[in-house]
Amino acid sequence: MSQTVFRASKETHVERATVHPFGWRDKLGYLFGDFGNDFFFILVSSFLMVYYTDIFHISAATVGLMFLIARLWDAVADVLWGRFIDTRSSGTNGKFKPWIFRMSFPLVLSGVLMFVKIPGMSNGFYLAYAFITYLVWGTLYSTVNIPYGSMASVITSDPVERTTLSTFRTMGAMLAGLIINVVGPLMFFVDNKADAGRFLWAAIIFGLLAISCYMACYKLSTERITLSGSSGTKMNAGKTIKGLLANKPLIWILVASLTFMVCFMLIGAVNVYLFKDYFGNAKALSLAGFIQTITVFIAIPMVKPLVAKFGKKETAAAGILLAVVVYALLYFLPQLNAIQFIAVSSVAMFGYAFFNLVVWAFVTDVIDYHEYVTGMREDGTVYSIYSFARKVGQALAGGLGGFAIASVGYDATLKVQSSEALAGIHTLGTLVPAVVLLVIFLILVFLYPLNKQRTIQLANDLKEKRKELK
Repeated sequence: MSQTVFRASKETHVERATVHPFGWRDKLGYLFGDFGNDFFFILVSSFLMVYYTDIFHISAATVGLMFLIARLWDAVADVLWGRFIDTRSSGTNGKFKPWIFRMSFPLVLSGVLMFVKIPGMSNGFYLAYAFITYLVWGTLYSTVNIPYGSMASVITSDPVERTTLSTFRTMGAMLAGLIINVVGPLMFFVDNKADAGRFLWAAIIFGLLAISCYMACYKLSTERITLSGSSGTKMNAGKTIKGLLANKPLIWILVASLTFMVCFMLIGAVNVYLFKDYFGNAKALSLAGFIQTITVFIAIPMVKPLVAKFGKKETAAAGILLAVVVYALLYFLPQLNAIQFIAVSSVAMFGYAFFNLVVWAFVTDVIDYHEYVTGMREDGTVYSIYSFARKVGQALAGGLGGFAIASVGYDATLKVQSSEALAGIHTLGTLVPAVVLLVIFLILVFLYPLNKQRTIQLANDLKEKRKELK
């Protein structure tokens, strides 16, 4: 089977006939890829800040600034690596898989090094060590995640099966989240205090699991589609940039994803302090992580029928609106205990799970739209631009999280925080997510243009153009 891509050089997507057909092996392989990614990504997102503030004794504001600088660099690294990958030709094992194999080992090693505390060093040393190891880990993460994310487009050319890969990717992330968020709090804290030795052992264990998952992804996934004549192709950067700027669906899904990452990571960072200090029960984070994962798995079988009936945009917007209402309600219920808070917030988790489950299908749509506008199929570049927006969101969330925690008066040297600091932490964990999620809802409803009808029309238009160029 061949699928013509209307590109100036008239390169074509060629599907190899000698490999086994797409099936469960590929789905499980792709699941393992994000399973491996998120052992450290979720660990870093949820617990690295409290590790730095309570073990390295770096101020929350300084940690926020460090996160901001490092993640902005990560965003640039994503784009540079995406462009690099698009200039590579396919080898025996494909175009993307070899990079996952090569770079996963140094990536995992750098992740473990982030959680090494050398005793007796100065505060300046700990700050420098934290910044360097975090920067190295973020850069190496790009070298694995960009090939992994781009690989979906060459595993299969079937748009329905690509959506299936998106779902399995989310399942992999949720499984890692289940382990980190449920087991993590039970491992990391002793008598409600972060323990350096336990963090290191956990990082080593998660590192071994991550490597195992990356190898499973490499072994089980198969790249079937190659670009004939793509070796050594010179990229037309000007045409690419012009096409990206003309891609309104891409622009608005970038803005929505960036905003969602700010919200999602802010919730993850603040929740540590919310449960540890406001509720006085750090181990309740384990239950919260378990409930969040369960809500996603409840939502998974509902996604396909809802999207088929209403559309991706419509389903995601409805879920986001539900989360807005629940977080706003929680703000006005400060008297809830930890278990009651988790029970109510689980409804919000269920709501925004739909955005998380559909977002990779959004990316497929905007890649198709880029092809429609420019006549070029640049999966690696477009995916890296999307990843760039997520990294900027992470940078803003990391920076804002640290500044926000500091601004409400959090002091890591105190055993009990002030009432003003506790009230501020509660606001950061309830009202702020409600406002940010409301912004995402408005973007999806009024600015993102690809509703159900227009998405179907785009697929039909692309099909006709490809036929014309055969």
